[in-house]
Amino acid sequence: MTQADTETGPGAAGAERWRYWQESWDRQQEWYLPDREERFAAMLDAVEALVGAEPGVLDLACGTGSITGRLLRRFPGATSTGVDLDPALLTIARGHFADEPRAAFVTADLRDERWTDALPHRSYDAVLTSTALHWLRTDELRALYGRLAGVLRDGGVLINADHMPDPATPRINEAVNAFHRARREREKAAGTQDWADWWAAAAADPVLAEPAAERFRIFGDPVAGDHADGETQPAAWHVEALRAAGFAEARTVWASPADAMVLGLK
Repeated sequence: MTQADTETGPGAAGAERWRYWQESWDRQQEWYLPDREERFAAMLDAVEALVGAEPGVLDLACGTGSITGRLLRRFPGATSTGVDLDPALLTIARGHFADEPRAAFVTADLRDERWTDALPHRSYDAVLTSTALHWLRTDELRALYGRLAGVLRDGGVLINADHMPDPATPRINEAVNAFHRARREREKAAGTQDWADWWAAAAADPVLAEPAAERFRIFGDPVAGDHADGETQPAAWHVEALRAAGFAEARTVWASPADAMVLGLK
């Protein structure tokens, strides 16, 4: 074993490199979402309650595989197919789960009408996604919900945890946003990486430089802002859209002041 094999950090080799990038992604996301682990736990509780402890899961817009990792740790009999378009995040996911036979990853654009053709299975017990679908416009998300109904078995579940602000509560929204903005400013001053910092570090890693450059070509420069085309809707909109897409039941199953998690049961 070389010294590099035992190091941690962006310059580490092999599994340690991918562990570093997986964990640094989690820390960066937690800066924005301090209740991130709470929503993951609520998501997996719902999976177990509705489809059991050995689910076949579609990890939608999977990023580095945050949901997949937590799913497989909790449910030894689970399997996961991660789907994303981001080449840099998929590089990390594939590296981190390289020795995990229960996990597979697929490159696909969720806006493509035929993206489900790339999936290795015809149906899934659960589709799980977190803090990702706000990248889509409203009409794209409504169409995606319809396609997802087609990849779930009867009795399967779709769970989407994301930014779902309620425009009917402007004073609450303003206060909560100010509270979290102040918290982030304190943590940023203490050295916490934000979105742009994390991507700058990833692009500087020789192993990630090429997929990061491709990612910037697809989505734009994270420093300049790359969420411009996305739209958010309140939880009630998501519930209505899931029912219109053919889900037998749909409701909010978790919420914070700014985010929510909706579940559709097919």
